[in-house]
Amino acid sequence: MAAGVELGFAAAVGPAEAWRLRSAYFPSKVGGRPAWLGEAGLPGPTALRCGRCQQPCAFLLQLYAPLRDRPDAFHRTLFVFACRGAACYRLPGPRGPLCVFRNQLPRRNSIYPEEPPPEEPPPDPAAAAGPPRRLRGGAALCRICGCLGPHACGRCRRVGYCGPEHQALDWRRGHRRSCEQHAASGDGSVDAIPEHNEFLFPEYEILIEPEEPEFLADSTVNPNDEQGAVETSKDLKEQEEFRVTSSAGERLTKPQPQELLKRLLLQ
Repeated sequence: MAAGVELGFAAAVGPAEAWRLRSAYFPSKVGGRPAWLGEAGLPGPTALRCGRCQQPCAFLLQLYAPLRDRPDAFHRTLFVFACRGAACYRLPGPRGPLCVFRNQLPRRNSIYPEEPPPEEPPPDPAAAAGPPRRLRGGAALCRICGCLGPHACGRCRRVGYCGPEHQALDWRRGHRRSCEQHAASGDGSVDAIPEHNEFLFPEYEILIEPEEPEFLADSTVNPNDEQGAVETSKDLKEQEEFRVTSSAGERLTKPQPQELLKRLLLQ
């Protein structure tokens, strides 16, 4: 990664560009469902519950932060999950309402090619943009939150959930009808996963840019010159003190700009 400070900016992504937020493109993003990097060692439903209210935490953001000089972390993503209950952030306790996990892979792995993917849409962007039902290895994902879903619908056995809370939510949101239709027709297309739901945070891409260096306004100032920086700060402080003193002591005879400039030059 580049040296120095990097800043992230949230940017909206339209349906035609949603493919950029999928795992194969190593995204950094806010909200939506997590784009898991690897499949081994993913947190289970118990690990993703709030430490205070014990409700499922929602995916908040992920940052792709590779360590190129480490063979075991050539690909590395940090995942942050947060409780949706505002009261949990005010309650005391050893475990808080936030969960952070790291997922990493070596450059040579069984999931991604060694070379980065091209910055262009896949052959079928619509298919690549839809929320996945399962990981490549076959593990089911929760229809609501996109985390591991080891619990299946007891009726159709086609959809997974991380726990009873999200199964009940999905049942109210329409799986009741689609489950009955699938049982009657056997057509799985009637149970497509909705892109968004009320449990998820709004989804944005995180665009990362290097922080602009300081002292751009004055090219004569050397940012590596500590003495110059101290003197500049001192001059600004003296000017501010002079301005405050003038404002307090000469309220009735406010100096003109030319007079202020003359006084500053004579100091």
